[in-house]
Amino acid sequence: MPDPPGRTMLDNILWARRRTLEETRVAVPLERVQQMAEARQERRDFARALAGGTFDGLRVIAELKRASPSRGLLRQHYRRREIAQGYVTGGASAVSVLTEEHYFLGSTQDLTEVRQAIEVPVLRKDFILDSYQVYESVAAGADALLLIVAALPDPDLQSFLDLSNKLRIAALVEVHTEEEVERAAAAGAKIIGVNNRDLKTLGVSLETSLRLRQKLPQGCIAVSESGIKTAEDLHRIKDAGFNAVLMGERLMAQPDPGRCLQELLAEFAGQSPPAQGGDSNLGAH
Repeated sequence: MPDPPGRTMLDNILWARRRTLEETRVAVPLERVQQMAEARQERRDFARALAGGTFDGLRVIAELKRASPSRGLLRQHYRRREIAQGYVTGGASAVSVLTEEHYFLGSTQDLTEVRQAIEVPVLRKDFILDSYQVYESVAAGADALLLIVAALPDPDLQSFLDLSNKLRIAALVEVHTEEEVERAAAAGAKIIGVNNRDLKTLGVSLETSLRLRQKLPQGCIAVSESGIKTAEDLHRIKDAGFNAVLMGERLMAQPDPGRCLQELLAEFAGQSPPAQGGDSNLGAH
């Protein structure tokens, strides 16, 4: 499916997402997805997992994704259960799973399998454009979902946030500009993520988080997303007042993502890197 000409990357992703969503709705009718969502009982507390902090006051949402628009294929062998378990062992307080099919090569089945393999909250990372996807997220086992302010008009942002609350899952509301912060706050967002990646150009700058942190509403849980690679980056984010970071490509590009996270957090906390154990079953991939 080629990208339409003359559009930003975000435009292209949203166009592809709407096409896929149309196909999904035909395959699994809304009524069925609603029944599955309403039948689910157990939830894990995403907000609590991010509040406070381990590792000297900062918590990590570690992300699984097989590919990305900026880097292409990240892992030929996408052993999602093992990677997720490695993340938790490495210190992740929550795990994010990319479920968009076209650009990230993900699926809701990825999310379901990851959640079965670990005990921490799981975030569905996708481009939510319809209430169908909110029910779908609950049915697939998500404890939280991503709502991207740049992709949603205010009525939809408010509606999806309200529906998430009704269905008892959290919403990580993503912003990139001061105007988007104001829109997120007006909708009542309690967990706000500042994306350091510009979804229109794919450029990344940590300065986005540092610039916008003081604009976030008082009392919200603040998350810095994307472009975080080093212990120094973690210290800058912590010192700016963030509760958590979301990391993906930095980890997924490594032979053993969980060990990479563990070593990074040990350096951040001023500890010696953990001793090398036996051979990792991820090392060949």
